[in-house]
Amino acid sequence: MKWSNNKKFYITVLLVLILLLSGLALKSNFLAMQETKPDSTGQEVTAPDQTASITKESPPLKNSKDDSNNIPVAGDTITKPATKQVNQQKDSATALSNNKYGWGLKINNEHRQPEIPSSINSLLKKYNAFWIGNPNDKFVYLTFDEGYENGYTPKILDILKSNNVNAAFFVTGHYLKTQPDLVKRMVNEGHIVGNHTDSHPSMPDISDDQIKKELQTVEKEYQAITGNKGMAYLRPPKGEYSERTLALTNKLGYHNIFWSIALVDWVPMPNGPEQAYQGVMSKLHNGAVILLHAISKDDTEALDKIIKDIKAQGYTFKTLDNLVKA
Repeated sequence: MKWSNNKKFYITVLLVLILLLSGLALKSNFLAMQETKPDSTGQEVTAPDQTASITKESPPLKNSKDDSNNIPVAGDTITKPATKQVNQQKDSATALSNNKYGWGLKINNEHRQPEIPSSINSLLKKYNAFWIGNPNDKFVYLTFDEGYENGYTPKILDILKSNNVNAAFFVTGHYLKTQPDLVKRMVNEGHIVGNHTDSHPSMPDISDDQIKKELQTVEKEYQAITGNKGMAYLRPPKGEYSERTLALTNKLGYHNIFWSIALVDWVPMPNGPEQAYQGVMSKLHNGAVILLHAISKDDTEALDKIIKDIKAQGYTFKTLDNLVKA
């Protein structure tokens, strides 16, 4: 009888201990889940002040293997520019964070400069990257991305020449190989030719050695075409970067150049050239770095009016050399 009572007692104690241990495990899992809260895209949000809006930057390269993964929808935005943790590259000399950031801005239609999180602004300044000019100067900086030629660059160059405006063209390896004469013309007419990588990868996704190869392939082809050695400006494909990629590319002699005005212009716009015009003019501000894609018919047809009306509002077009030296 005594043994039966003792047995019941021990069984009861054991059950209580099991319940307590289970409760502690559940609490631990719950706390772990709270430390990393996924946003609506499923990506990790690692900085609480990153609440701007991302607009996808780049069209896919023509005939590239990963076109299906890169084609954005007009107006497609992500409400939080969450960082995405990707695998750290083992060969990184800097051993810095490789959290992937997408470019995000808090824009307005009041002709004030857009805003970015202070933490991101500090990171860009640390590695000599630029996205905007001095808020007190009525200067603007015109840039074009060139992944492939769609037949509009000659007209764009004609318009720039007739308006006495110098711009920057960020070219890929494909563009250099297929359009050497246009690249020569850019240089001969006083424009800056920047690096947009050889094959347009998301740079945080590749190793240090791969990044160097992407940039050096473009540099060598550019030198072979123009005779000019070295390139000073880099536009990260898709606007994606990490502290590791900023540090590495800056060490290689590059200023990363982002933007403060951009359009979803790699697809035909519903309202055509007028939409391209309004897309720039409605957001115009001091120090604007304007990103246009040279494959856009709408941009090309609106460009002359855009340039003339920007000048009419008292702005002066400057080059990226002026931007980094300001």
